[in-house]
Amino acid sequence: MAHPYENLFRRPYEAVSSIAALASVGALWIYQGLFLVTPATGGILSAGLLSLAAIRARQARRLIRFQRNLRRLPTYSLTANEIPCSSRELFLGKGFYWTQEHTQRLHIARLPQYKHLTARNELYQWARRVERQHPGWLANLLRRDAWWNPAKPLPPVGGDPAIHGVEPDERDMWSSLGERVGHTLVLGTTRVGKTRLCELLVTQDIRRGDVVVVFDPKGDVELLLRMYAEACRAGREKDFHFFHLGYPDASSRYSPIATFSRITEVATRLAGQLPSEGQAAAFREFVWRYINVMARAMVALGMKPSYEVIYQNAVNIDDLCLKYFEYWLDRDHSGWRDEMSEPDKQLQAQAQKTGRAMYPLQILKLIRDKGWHDQIADGLASVLTNDRSYFEKLVSSLYPLLEKLTTGPVSKLLSPDYSDPTDPRTVFDWQKVIDTGGIVYVGLDALSDFEVAGAVGNSMFADLTSTAGRLYKFGSGYGQTTPGKKRNVCIHADEFNELVGDEFIPMVNKAGGAGYQVTAYTQTGSDVESRIGSKAKADQIFGNFNTLVMMRVKNLPTAEILTDQLPKVQVYTRQLDSATGDGTDDGVTDFTSRTQDKYSAREVALVDPSDLVQLPKGQAFALIEGGQLVKLRLPLASKDADPLMPTGLAAVVKSMRSTYQAYADAADAGRVIGMQDFEGSSSNDLQRTGGVSSNVTVEGAGRGF
Repeated sequence: MAHPYENLFRRPYEAVSSIAALASVGALWIYQGLFLVTPATGGILSAGLLSLAAIRARQARRLIRFQRNLRRLPTYSLTANEIPCSSRELFLGKGFYWTQEHTQRLHIARLPQYKHLTARNELYQWARRVERQHPGWLANLLRRDAWWNPAKPLPPVGGDPAIHGVEPDERDMWSSLGERVGHTLVLGTTRVGKTRLCELLVTQDIRRGDVVVVFDPKGDVELLLRMYAEACRAGREKDFHFFHLGYPDASSRYSPIATFSRITEVATRLAGQLPSEGQAAAFREFVWRYINVMARAMVALGMKPSYEVIYQNAVNIDDLCLKYFEYWLDRDHSGWRDEMSEPDKQLQAQAQKTGRAMYPLQILKLIRDKGWHDQIADGLASVLTNDRSYFEKLVSSLYPLLEKLTTGPVSKLLSPDYSDPTDPRTVFDWQKVIDTGGIVYVGLDALSDFEVAGAVGNSMFADLTSTAGRLYKFGSGYGQTTPGKKRNVCIHADEFNELVGDEFIPMVNKAGGAGYQVTAYTQTGSDVESRIGSKAKADQIFGNFNTLVMMRVKNLPTAEILTDQLPKVQVYTRQLDSATGDGTDDGVTDFTSRTQDKYSAREVALVDPSDLVQLPKGQAFALIEGGQLVKLRLPLASKDADPLMPTGLAAVVKSMRSTYQAYADAADAGRVIGMQDFEGSSSNDLQRTGGVSSNVTVEGAGRGF
C-alpha cells in the first residue's frame, strides 16, 4: 500500500547515492588490484553500480524537476503550424487530470517549512532588492534569463506557479468533439488569456471546415488577424466575412432583421432591445404590436424590412397606410376610387384633431362604410385612428433606438441597399454563411457605443436562433435544388455578457440539434445576471453549458460556480510527536524516549476558491466530459512570424491597434508577439476587402501564433 504522505519536498538525497555509485565504478576500474576482482567480476559489479546510479539519478531528477516547477514552469509556446487539430477531439493545451494527490501536494507546498521552494522565496526577494538598489551591471546580471541564475525574474503572468507545478508530468489535453454540442463557458477576469483560448479553439474550428462565427465586442486585432490567417491556411479565405461597426467602409453589410421564418420575428428583435421591467413592459408590448403591424404591411408590399425603412415608416406611418390601402383595394376591390366621396366637415375635424393626413382617412372611411376587412388593413386602421401626438408618446422608446441604428455610415451597413450596383461591399446572412461554410468576424465596437453594440449583437443572436429553427425543420440547403451538407456551427461570443439577452436562452437550450456549438467568454457570473436582469435566467443560461473553463477570477461567487460542483477530499497532515519519561525500577533504565510521526486526515475542497484567484495568466481549471476536472496551461504565441498574416487590412489593423490598445491587452495576457508593421494598402483596397470575395493580399511577415 502506498504511503499516504508523499514527500517530494525533501532534499534529493538520491543524488548522493548516484554520485557514490559512479565513483565506485571509477575506483573499481582504476584500482582493480586493490579490490582483488577479476575482469569478469568487475564487469558485473560495474554494471550493477551503473544501474544503481541511473536509478538513483532518475529519482533525484524527478525531485529536482518537481521542486523547480514549483518556482517556475518551463516555457510552452506553439507556432501556428504546430497547433494540433483532430476531426474527433479538441485540443485544449497541456495539463493533467486533477486528483486528491495534487490537492495534497499543493497543501504541503504551502507549509512554512517549504517556503524556500516557492517562487518568491528569500533569495528571489533579495535579488529584486539588489536590482532596485544597484541598477547597474549587477542588476543586469540578476535579471539575465539563464539556467545558472536561480533568482531570475518570473515571467509576467503573476499568480502561483505551484498550482500547476504540483504535477511535473503534464501532457497534451484533449476533449471529445461530441461535448461541444453541450456548449462551453469560459470565465476569467480581464486580461488573463480568454481571447488567447478563443484563438486556439477558433484555429481548430477553421481547420476542421466548420462554420465559425466570432463575436468580438471590444475589437481584438490579433483575433481578427488570426482568423484570417487560418482561413488562408485552410484554403477558405473566400469564405471569410469581415463585419465591424467601427469600420463600415471596409465591412461587409448585414441586416439583422431582413431574414426571418415568421414575420413576427422582426418586431421581436427590435422590441427585445427595449426595457422590460415594471411599467416599461406595457410600453414594450405596445411597441412590439406597432412594429409588427408595419412589418406585415411592408412584406405584403414587397419591401424588405430594415432599420432604416422601419424608422421612416414609424415616424410617418400615414404613407405606409396609404400604400397598403391602395395595394389591397386595387387587388380585391377594383373600382374603389370611383366610390370615394369628398371629405366632409367631420372627417376634416378628425384629421385636424389626430394630426393625420386627409387622404388615408378618406380611404379608411370608405373601407368602413363598405364593411371591407383585411387583417393588415385593420391593424393599420387601428394605428391611423389614434391621435398622432398621443400615439408617439406610447412608442417614444422606439425612436431613440432606431435613431442610433440609422445614424451615419452604420445606417448603410445595417440597412443595406440590395439594388445599389455602386456599393462594392458584399451582403451576407446567416443561412448563406451556414450553407457555404463561412467564417465571420463580428466586431461590435462596444468601446465606442455599447448600446448599439448590444442591440446589434442581440439581434444577431435572435437571427441565429431563427436560423437554427429553419435548420431543424428543413435541414441545410433550404430553398436549394439539392440538400446541403450539415455543418457544425461554432459560435464564439467574447465578452458575451455585453450581448446576452432573452434570445440567447433558446440558442444554448435548444439549438444544439441544429449543430450549434456555443463557446461563451465572460468575466464573472454577476455580469450576466446584471445584464439579463434576473438571477433565475442567469442560472438557466449557466445550466446549459456542459463544459466549464475557469481562468483567474476575482470574486468568490464566480469561483464557486466551479468549486461547488467538485467533491470533497481528504488531505493528510504530518505532525512530529516526541516524548521522554523517567527510568524504570529495575535499576538499569534511567529514562525512556519516544519519537514518532502522527498522520491526521481532514476534509477539504478538491479545489479551493482561493486557488482560482491565484491562477497565473494563461492557466485554467476545466470541467470536461461529464465533470472530469483538468488543470490546463495554454500555449504562448511563438516568436516566429506567421507568413500568412494579411497586409490588405493594414489601415483597419493600424486603427484598431491605436483605438483598442491591443498590444497592451496582449502583453497583459502573457502573449509573445512578433507582429511587424503592415504596409501598402489604400482606402480603395480596404473597400475591396470586406466580404466573401475579399482579395486581401497575404504577402509579408506577421505575428506568430
